[in-house]
Amino acid sequence: MKKITLVLAFIGMITLQGCTVNEDNTNNIDNDTISEVFELRNVNFSFNPNDGYNIYRTLNPQIFASDVVLIYRLSGTIDANTPIWQLIPRTLFLPQGELDYDFDFSREDFTIYAGGTYNLANTPNFIQNQTFRIVIVPGFFSNKNISKVDFSDYNAVVNYFNIDESKIKQL
Repeated sequence: MKKITLVLAFIGMITLQGCTVNEDNTNNIDNDTISEVFELRNVNFSFNPNDGYNIYRTLNPQIFASDVVLIYRLSGTIDANTPIWQLIPRTLFLPQGELDYDFDFSREDFTIYAGGTYNLANTPNFIQNQTFRIVIVPGFFSNKNISKVDFSDYNAVVNYFNIDESKIKQL
C-alpha cells in the first residue's frame, strides 16, 4: 500500500509540474515605465513680486511619486533641424550679470524659474518666447544603470530611454 501511495504521489507531482498557465499580457498597459516628453513652445515668464519670474504648469495626469522630471531649455539651433537643448538648472554669464534658470516639480505640477543679479526685464530675449522640453523619467528606470546616461545631453536621454520624439505633446 505504501508503494502505491508513493507511486501515485510521484505521478501527481509530475503531472502538476507539467501544467502551465498562459497569461495574455497583450492588453496590459505598463504606464509606470513609459518616458514622456512635453514641450512648452514660445512661452513667456510671468513676473510675481514674491517669486520673481516663473512659468507654472500642472501635470495631467499626475506622475508617480518615484518619477523624476528633467527640463531642457532650447538655447539655439545649429540649423533648422538641429536644436540645442540645455539641461536646467543653468547659469548664463551675460554682460548685464548672471541669469539663472531653475525648476521644481511635484507629482501634480512643475515651475520653471528665471532669476538673476540684474533686472531681467532688460534682457527680454531670455524671458520671452522661450521653449522648454519636459522629460518625465519613470522611477522604474532607477533599477537600471542610469549612470551611463549623460543627463545634460538631451539626445542621450532620448536615446537611452527610447523616447519617440514624434509623440511629444504640447502643453
